[in-house]
Amino acid sequence: MANENPIEELRVALEACARALGRRAELQLSYTADRPTLSGDSARVPQPGRALPPEQVAEARGWADSFALRQRLHDARAHAQVAVAPGLARDLLNAAEQARIEAVGGREMAGVRQNLDRMTEVRFRTDPIARARTAEEVPMASAMQLIVRERLTGAAPPAAAAAALELVRARLEEKAGTHLDALAACQDDQAAFAEAFVRVLSDLGLADDPDAELDEEEEAEAGEGEEGAEEEQERTEDEAGEAADSSVETRSDAEGEEEGEDSREVDMNMDDLANAEMGEEGEEGMMPWRPNLPTEKLPPEFDYRVFTREFDEQVTAESLCDAEELTRLRGYLDQQLVTLQGAVTKLANRLQRRLLAQQNRAWDFDQEEGLLDTARLTRVVVSPEHPLSYKVERDTDFRDTVVTLLIDNSGSMRGRPISIAAISADILARTLERCAVKTEILGFTTRAWKGGQSREKWLAAGRPGKPGRLNDLRHIIYKAADAPWRRARRNLGLMMREGLLKENIDGEALLWAHERLLGRPEDRRILMVISDGAPVDDSTLSVNSGNYLERHLRQVIGWIENRSPVELIAIGIGHDVTRYYRRAVTIMDAEQLGGAMVDQLAQLFEEDVPPRGRR
Repeated sequence: MANENPIEELRVALEACARALGRRAELQLSYTADRPTLSGDSARVPQPGRALPPEQVAEARGWADSFALRQRLHDARAHAQVAVAPGLARDLLNAAEQARIEAVGGREMAGVRQNLDRMTEVRFRTDPIARARTAEEVPMASAMQLIVRERLTGAAPPAAAAAALELVRARLEEKAGTHLDALAACQDDQAAFAEAFVRVLSDLGLADDPDAELDEEEEAEAGEGEEGAEEEQERTEDEAGEAADSSVETRSDAEGEEEGEDSREVDMNMDDLANAEMGEEGEEGMMPWRPNLPTEKLPPEFDYRVFTREFDEQVTAESLCDAEELTRLRGYLDQQLVTLQGAVTKLANRLQRRLLAQQNRAWDFDQEEGLLDTARLTRVVVSPEHPLSYKVERDTDFRDTVVTLLIDNSGSMRGRPISIAAISADILARTLERCAVKTEILGFTTRAWKGGQSREKWLAAGRPGKPGRLNDLRHIIYKAADAPWRRARRNLGLMMREGLLKENIDGEALLWAHERLLGRPEDRRILMVISDGAPVDDSTLSVNSGNYLERHLRQVIGWIENRSPVELIAIGIGHDVTRYYRRAVTIMDAEQLGGAMVDQLAQLFEEDVPPRGRR
C-alpha cells in the first residue's frame, strides 16, 4: 500500500526512536520551519521536503537524536550550578557540554553518529563562524564546541567552519591545550567534565583556577584529620543541595552583587577573545544569561550611551519580505495554531462584550428639554394635557483609546512563544477594532548577532572604552494604529521568518513605542509589552557592565510609569517581569499568553482611570 503521507510517517518513526534513545516516553516531536528547539518534553526538528531528500532526512534525524541524547545524558540543574560567571565563560561551558553529549551518544551507535555529523555540518553552514574572515569575527562558543568535539571524537570540523577555526586554534591550543586534552578522559561523567573544563576557562582567564583554590584550602585545613574533612564534605554537600533548590535568577543576583558593575569585564588580555565572544546564541536547551538584579543595586544616575545610530532602522513588515513570502508565512502561522486560535477567540469575544457594554448609549428620561422622547408620545395622545417628554444622552466613561502591543522579537522567543504572540496580537487587534479601539503592533530586535556594522565601526575606531549600546537596532511596524486589520493581517507572518529573531534591547524599544503613542490624538494610550526575558545583546554587554542594558530598561520604565500619560503593562513568558514593571503578570507557559493579554486589557478598561496630562 502506497504511503499517503510519508512526511508524517517519518515524524512518527523519529519520535519513536527519540523516545527510545532518550529513555523518555513523554517526548513529543513535531516539525518546524524555524530553528529546531527542545523545550521540556517537546522537540521540534526541521521538516524535510515531501520527496524526502536523503540529506534533509539525515538532518532531521540528527536533530532528533541530539535532543534525545540531551534528555538522557544532561542534568540541567547540575549544569546550572557549575561555578562559572555568566557571559562568555558560561557560553563556552554550554558549547563544551553539547559537544560532550553528542560525543558520548554517538560513540556506541554508528547510525546516531552519522546523523549527528550530518546535522552538525548543516548547522555550521549558517553559523556566524562560516562567515568569519578574521580572528575577531570568529564566535568563540562555536569554535570551542568544534575543538572539544574534535578532542572527544576525532572528527574533523565541518568544511564551512574549518578555515575560520584555524584563525583562533593556535591561540587556544597555546593557552589551554593541556587541559583540553584531559577532557576525553572524563567525558562520561558530566560533573567531572565540567570541573575539567573550568580549568580550560581558567587558562583563558575566564575563571578562577580550581586547583589553586584547592591548594589554599588544603593548607588552611592541614592537621584537622579525616574527621574534619568528613565534616567539610558534609557541609559542602548541604550547601550544594540548598543551591539546587534556588532559581537561576537568584544565582544571577548573587553573582551580580559579588562582581559589581564590571562583572562582564573579566581579567583577560586576549583581544581576539574579547571581540569574538558573541556566538549566534546558546546551544539548544541552554538558557542564555538573563540579568535580573534588584533595584537597590542601581546607581542614582545612569548615563546610557549609544555608540552610533547610523545603522539603526525602523521598518515596516512589507519592506523586509515580499508579498508572496508574507502570504506563505502567514499560512504557516495559521496552520500551526488552529487549536489555539479558537481558545483565544473566545476570550477576545468576552473582551469585546465588556467593551461594547461600556460604550452603550445611556439616556435620562422625563427631562424638560433635550431630544423629544417619541416612545412617550402615546401619553400625550391619550391625555393631551400631559406635557411632552424629552430625553438627554448621558456622557459615557469610555474614552477614545489606542493600544500598542510591543512584542519581543529576540531569538529566545523562537518557536511556540513567538507563534502564540503573533496570533494573539492578531486576534486582539481584530477584537479591539470592532470596538473602535485602535491598535498598533510593533516588534523589536537587532539587525545582527555580533553587533553588525556598529561593532565594525567601533573596531575601526580603535575600540574606544565603554562605547555604550553596540549593535544595529531593528524596530518593526507590523500594524500601524490607523491601518485596518484586514490590510495588516498578513504582516504578522513575518515573525515566522527564519533569521528575523536576534537580540533584544528593550529600553530603546520602549522609548520608541512610547514616543509613537505620545503622538497619537486619543485620550487614553496603553502600551503592552510582551517579552520572555531581560534585555540581552552580547556585543553591548561584552564592552560594558553586565547589567548595562537592564539598568537602562529600569530607568525607562520608571520614567514612563511615574511621569508619562501612557499606561504601561507587561506580560512575561517564563520570566518574572514584575521585578521591572509596576503592573505586570508572569506566565510560565506560552499557551497562557492569549488569555493573559485579554485579562490585562479587560482589567484596564474596567477601571475608572482619570485622564492624565497630555504631552
